[in-house]
Amino acid sequence: MPISELDAIDRKILRALQSNGKISVGELAEKVGLSPSPCARRVRLLEKARIVKGYAAIVDQRKVGLPISAFASIKLERQREEDLDRFAEAVSRWPEVLDCYLMTGQRDYLMRIVAADLDAYERFLKDKLTRLDNVASIETSFALGQVKRSEALPL
Repeated sequence: MPISELDAIDRKILRALQSNGKISVGELAEKVGLSPSPCARRVRLLEKARIVKGYAAIVDQRKVGLPISAFASIKLERQREEDLDRFAEAVSRWPEVLDCYLMTGQRDYLMRIVAADLDAYERFLKDKLTRLDNVASIETSFALGQVKRSEALPL
């Protein structure tokens, strides 16, 4: 389903699901002005088209013992396609890395990493990130606090 095929009701459904992924079909249908069957059909179509990619719980990282958020900017020695692929493969296996973006500008990647403490981050750095043969430099900044976090797109 191309984005051009999304109508106002699809957008209402997406906004509601972004706000509460556990909403019942009945509640969702009422919220968007449909009966339950057509509403459920639309949700299935949005899922099938991978517009809705999944549902997840938002877990408080502090309450599960991961209060440190680090943002690491990484520069690679080489940026050939196979080098980028190898880096992406390695990073995708590391559960500490929540987000990783290929960037423009001075650095090649920006990643968000969570850790229990500074020692745990240092272990991650030494045992994983610096062991990749193509990493030229790493610059890390630590978050002092979170001002905003949202997964909801402005639809």
